[in-house]
Amino acid sequence: MKKHIEVVPYNEDWPKQFESEAREIKLALKDYCVAIHHVGSTAVPGLPAKPKIDIITVVKKPEECTALLEQAGYTYNGEWNVPFKYGFTKRGKVQVNLHVFEEGHSDIELNLIFRDYLLSHKLAIEEYAKLKIHLLKEDEAHQKQKDQMFRGYTLGKDAFIRKILEKAGFNALRFTHCVHHYEWEGYHRIAQAEIFDPVHVEYDRNHPTLKAENHFHFVLSKGIKVIATAHVEFIDKNTAAIRILATDKGYQRQGFGSYMLGLLEKWIKVHGRNTIKMHARLNAEGFYRKLGYNEMLFDDPSISDDIIDLGKNV
Repeated sequence: MKKHIEVVPYNEDWPKQFESEAREIKLALKDYCVAIHHVGSTAVPGLPAKPKIDIITVVKKPEECTALLEQAGYTYNGEWNVPFKYGFTKRGKVQVNLHVFEEGHSDIELNLIFRDYLLSHKLAIEEYAKLKIHLLKEDEAHQKQKDQMFRGYTLGKDAFIRKILEKAGFNALRFTHCVHHYEWEGYHRIAQAEIFDPVHVEYDRNHPTLKAENHFHFVLSKGIKVIATAHVEFIDKNTAAIRILATDKGYQRQGFGSYMLGLLEKWIKVHGRNTIKMHARLNAEGFYRKLGYNEMLFDDPSISDDIIDLGKNV
């Protein structure tokens, strides 16, 4: 039997629980700790929430903080749906979801803006509470499909969160794995229009690589709008392939493609691959060569003959 999501009325002890955990985190991380923030629904008085304290910790050298936090009783769970996020949980009398970011990560701003908007808009709190209650009445809210990272409850809140972020003026660049329906829609739209349609190849929104374990699908958003998309495959323990890198038509030639490529290279390197290969279209060859890519054999099928094999060691 699937475990149902538990949402409870606001508890006045939640801020105290946060303060207690924050002291322990600061003690564990010492000089690595830059800032600690209470975020999520437990940070908003009057808002019902899952009884788990969401904490953002901003750090220096996040890769060196994992062992320190594990020694303090936290369990490392990977990056969840956000690249370069170090996700931890702590389960006990006080339950915690800990999100560790390096300084400057856009999700720090996103979470603080969303929290602060709710704190200053009572009607938004009421609307969010009603949405949560409505979602919990649906069976889908407590389940997740085999290919989904989150349950329907989390996915069902996405449209409301995007609406609040837009009202609050969030406009930062955000690099994420495709998870929510809105992200997938942007991914498919851009991939089809910029990669497949120009070479007259039918785009398959249900292609097996969209769910394969060694394939990873990303979007770059400006604020809440998806403006670029990417597909990376891990070929082996040393090599990754960039299958798709495309920017939406209205955002091309503004540096977003090179910005996303830099993030992809960093992410690929963090995950232990040191060589990147690709089939680049001939009209994009100059773009990649300026960013350090050179001819490198990539013996692999392509959807087009109008390509050149390029690669880079990172």
